[in-house]
Amino acid sequence: MENKELPRELSRASDAFSQYLSGERAMSAHTLRAYLGDLRSLLAHAASEGATRLEDLELGTLRRWLGAQSQAGVARSTLARRAATARAFTAWALREERIDSDPSLRLKAPKRERTLPGVLQSQQLRRLLTTLEEAAAGGEPLPVRNRAIVELLYATGVRVGELAGLDIDDLDPDRRTLRVVGKGNKERTVPYGVPAALALDDWLRRGRPLLVRDASGPALFLGSRGSRVDQRQVRELVNKLLEALGDTSASGPHALRHSAATHLLDGGADLRAVQEILGHSSLATTQIYTHVSVDRLRNSYQQAHPRA
Repeated sequence: MENKELPRELSRASDAFSQYLSGERAMSAHTLRAYLGDLRSLLAHAASEGATRLEDLELGTLRRWLGAQSQAGVARSTLARRAATARAFTAWALREERIDSDPSLRLKAPKRERTLPGVLQSQQLRRLLTTLEEAAAGGEPLPVRNRAIVELLYATGVRVGELAGLDIDDLDPDRRTLRVVGKGNKERTVPYGVPAALALDDWLRRGRPLLVRDASGPALFLGSRGSRVDQRQVRELVNKLLEALGDTSASGPHALRHSAATHLLDGGADLRAVQEILGHSSLATTQIYTHVSVDRLRNSYQQAHPRA
């Protein structure tokens, strides 16, 4: 379906690029929305400068587009992503022979800011998990489920979308491993420990059977009405639990992912093993957690060494 706000050729190119991203690149819905929003912004800017064809996209057009956003106060991380979108779009257009040369080859954008993720301390996680275990002892299905969800998020470091998409058959209780389908439909196997195994077994024995309905299907985690739990429900659950701790600024399920990665490295895990567990395509993405660990080491040193 053509975008009526753009010149015809730009609109058709946008639609074709959208099909390419969702088909060949197998992007997640969230990433796809971000890329297409960036592309609409770029093409609208180009059209405002008089562009009607893809060949009208020049390096100067791309630079002015990013420059206008920078002046408007757009974050460096967003500018970096939008530059990446522009490069992906023009590279695609060149491969498809829609343009004769790629104007983005000399396009530069600010590097993404490497912000350190919020990480929970081990004692904070012990308090959190003890609270969940006590609540689950009553046998009500949702507290039993909540304990299993948080134990599994911390044990495996999976993303919230990956957790919500899990089916019962993705569990291998004998080996204590989990089959996860991550970004780009890439599959990986992730181990989990005894506490998570006990919480999962409890959920499957006396929690899930009380919520399951005909329409539940194979979903591992269910909502109160028996349908597959969604990401929003998991985020709300984890946010409330972390707020209740009262002594951390960490928030959301990603804090449990960050904590899992950091604690693995603190415990001596190999960086590439952590990369595999988290499902990162690049080792550079995993390396941010080494910065967190070094930060913690430095803080401990400064607090403990008499001549720090």
